Amino acid sequence: MLGEKVQNINIEGGETVKSLFKKFSVSGGFSSKKLAQASEILMDMGKDKECVKFLSFPADIVSTGTRGVIKDMVKNRMVDIIITTCGTLDHDLARIWKDYYSGNEYADDVHLHNAGINRLYNIFIPNESYGLILEEKLLPILKAASENKKEYSTHELISFVGESISREEHAEDSIIYWAWKNKVPVIVPGIMDGSFGSQLWFFAQREKEFRVDLIADENMLSDTVFKAKKSGALMIGGGISKHHTIWWNQFKNGLDYAVYITTAVDWDGSLSGAKLNEAVSWGKVKPKAKQVTVEGDATVLLPLLYASVIN
Repeated sequence: MLGEKVQNINIEGGETVKSLFKKFSVSGGFSSKKLAQASEILMDMGKDKECVKFLSFPADIVSTGTRGVIKDMVKNRMVDIIITTCGTLDHDLARIWKDYYSGNEYADDVHLHNAGINRLYNIFIPNESYGLILEEKLLPILKAASENKKEYSTHELISFVGESISREEHAEDSIIYWAWKNKVPVIVPGIMDGSFGSQLWFFAQREKEFRVDLIADENMLSDTVFKAKKSGALMIGGGISKHHTIWWNQFKNGLDYAVYITTAVDWDGSLSGAKLNEAVSWGKVKPKAKQVTVEGDATVLLPLLYASVIN
């Protein structure tokens, strides 16, 4: 029953992330040990040439600097398929053209509302940096898309948007741009649930024949999953993006590699709180998969995790 001894973490001058993670792995330090396990799993997953690599995440972290980490993961071809929420498109695209601002969670929300500023926890987003700029920029892109053809899957439409923004000054800061550039499909099962979806609806009021075909996304996922010898996923947060990832992977008897970062509790029965061992009971993660659930804030953990893998 007794394995490795718990060792102290002694921080030295010139400490690197990779050396720190080695200390995490033997510290017996609750989430730090899990984070070290996550790093090892992602490195193994990255080396496995037979593995299709999924990345799922919610929109909120794209409003923060963590967007840059996700962008770099896509840019550096660490990802084969992205499954996310509509708000990811909103924040990623809006920040090409306008700035978001660091604020605080204790601000007077009535005052912010009267000033035309939206608060996402401690991020301040002026109206002109969100809905207004998206309407201005997206409608011409949607018009061009409609002139090209009348029906798109979400990943086809998002790829078209990625190509359309490729000449923008700050395009290379964008997740969507690099997904297009590296031919990484971005699937948004809840495409209508955000400002991007609202622009789709507004546009469709004029262009009655324009359609988004969700079944085409599922066909692509089906083709990918049933052909995959192995699959792995880094899942950040829960909700529809996590569930869509593990749902499809049950059809190949579960993920072979799985890392899940969450802040949710499991005792309310929510999918967001459900640890990966629960997914084993559903056949969504293989019983012998390399897997770990890491509890904590992704805006802290993901940059550390990414740095540990690439350095």
